[in-house]
Amino acid sequence: MKIIHTADWHLGKIIYKQHLTEDQNEVIQQFLKICEEEQPDAVIIAGDLYDRAIPPKEAVKVLNDTLLHLRKLDVPVLMISGNHDSSERLAFGTSLFELGGVHLHTELKENREPVVLHDEEGPVYFHLIPYIEPAEAQAVFKEKEITTHQEAYEAIVEDIRERFDMNERHVLVGHAFIQGGMESDSEERLTMMGGTPYVEAELFHDFSYVALGHLHQPQRVGSPYIRYSGSPFKYSFSEVTHHKSLTVADLHRGETSTRQTPLTPERDLETVEGYFSDLMKGEAASNPRNYLNIRLLDDGEILDPVGQLKTVYPNVLHLERKGITGSFREEDLEKVREKRDKAPIDVMAEYYELVRDEALSEDKKEILQQIIEDIRQSERKE
Repeated sequence: MKIIHTADWHLGKIIYKQHLTEDQNEVIQQFLKICEEEQPDAVIIAGDLYDRAIPPKEAVKVLNDTLLHLRKLDVPVLMISGNHDSSERLAFGTSLFELGGVHLHTELKENREPVVLHDEEGPVYFHLIPYIEPAEAQAVFKEKEITTHQEAYEAIVEDIRERFDMNERHVLVGHAFIQGGMESDSEERLTMMGGTPYVEAELFHDFSYVALGHLHQPQRVGSPYIRYSGSPFKYSFSEVTHHKSLTVADLHRGETSTRQTPLTPERDLETVEGYFSDLMKGEAASNPRNYLNIRLLDDGEILDPVGQLKTVYPNVLHLERKGITGSFREEDLEKVREKRDKAPIDVMAEYYELVRDEALSEDKKEILQQIIEDIRQSERKE
């Protein structure tokens, strides 16, 4: 069985006030052309279809047109919600979608059934696991104590093993952070009460293929059959070294092979560095219409450098100036990254201690953490 695996479309994404829907649609058209050429038996979209809970209408149209095109190709589509999606909003019309071969799962349910597709070698069971917080898994597996993503997936995998014959081919579709995966700045860090967001790769050794979303760099984690397809487009300048692609997986009994098919946008994200006079010659970027982060090496003052550079490179999104020390304030950037990577409760505890000159008590931490969790859950339902 041939599967095309993609994820993290983030339709409706905006970076530096630049709307990317047009660029995203152009890459999605490449994806559809690859589907026409490959003629897969199934397409997997592993979460974060949209970039926010309430996407713009242009983003909704892109997804709608894409699903209609796949329907015309008579390709079953298997989708899950990610941490950026509103699971309740995205779930609208799922029963009707099923009639058209579009299988969308947005919540964890008791005794859930996989989507079963067949080829000449027999059935393939697709277990669609949307992004979940530990509390959502706890509500389903009431007899277990679940406080981390690891424990949530342990319960899910145990349930699958108990109810299904693992000698058959099984595919798990998930949106999670598998330990060992490589992050970038554009991924929203997963957090929860009292634990880490990581799930161990060894948990999935019984599956023929694990189709993952959340991390934007195409990569395998621990095994060739445990893969992040990566996002189809670069969503921050931390991703400029990524080679965007989709994954084609061929599932046979006892063996799974994978290959990457590149996706090349007309306007890419790129970082260029140089002196102003050299940059103005127009040869610094691989494509002058790319979305650029420019790092100026000049020490002196330049009148309206962004305005002048945009006459040559119309899509300059960000400009960095070299400081007196000759650096690009890497220490300051590192401090920003450290703060970004901290859990909200840790940031609040530091602020409390700064203002009150005393540590936040454990009782108050528990109350604040519960408030954070309640807000996170309410935002996902918007």
